[in-house]
Amino acid sequence: MPEKKAFNFVVVGGEANAGPPIGPALGPLGLNVPMVVKKINELTADYKGMKVPVVVEVGEDKSFNVTVKLPPTSALLLKEANAQKGSSKSGTEWAGDIKFDSVVKVAKAKFDIMSAKTLKGAVKTVLGTCVSMGIKVEGKNPKEVIQEVNKGIWDSKIA
Repeated sequence: MPEKKAFNFVVVGGEANAGPPIGPALGPLGLNVPMVVKKINELTADYKGMKVPVVVEVGEDKSFNVTVKLPPTSALLLKEANAQKGSSKSGTEWAGDIKFDSVVKVAKAKFDIMSAKTLKGAVKTVLGTCVSMGIKVEGKNPKEVIQEVNKGIWDSKIA
C-alpha cells in the first residue's frame, strides 16, 4: 500500500496561492503546485474570505487529495452576521445580529465534530460562542436565547 503524507494548511477560502505555506511544503515533492492550489480554491470557494483548514494528502506517485475542513464556529457565525470580527466588549457592544435559523444551521454543520449529544446541545454551544463574540440572536442577548432554548420555546426550529 503506497504511503501518503498529509499536509495541513489554513487558507482564505477561494484565495489560496502557490506562495508560502503551500508552495514551499509541496514543491519539493515534485507536485504540480498550481494544480493543487486550483483544486483548493475550487473546494473552498463557498467560504470566500474565511479562514478554512485544508488537508492535502500526497501519494508516492505524486497523486494528491484535498480535504476541506469546516471553518471554526466563530468564522461561520461572523459570515452569518455579515461581520468582520466579533466584539471585544460582548454584552455592551454588538458585532452583529443573526436569526435563530442561522444558529441552527451552524450547529447542524458542526454537530459531527462537537461534543454535544443532541442538536439542542449543539445549538446552546453555538449560542455560547455568540455570547463570547458579541453577536445578538433575533435582536436579543444570546444568554436570553439560551434560557428560551432551555424552556423549549425554540424546539420547533431545532426539531
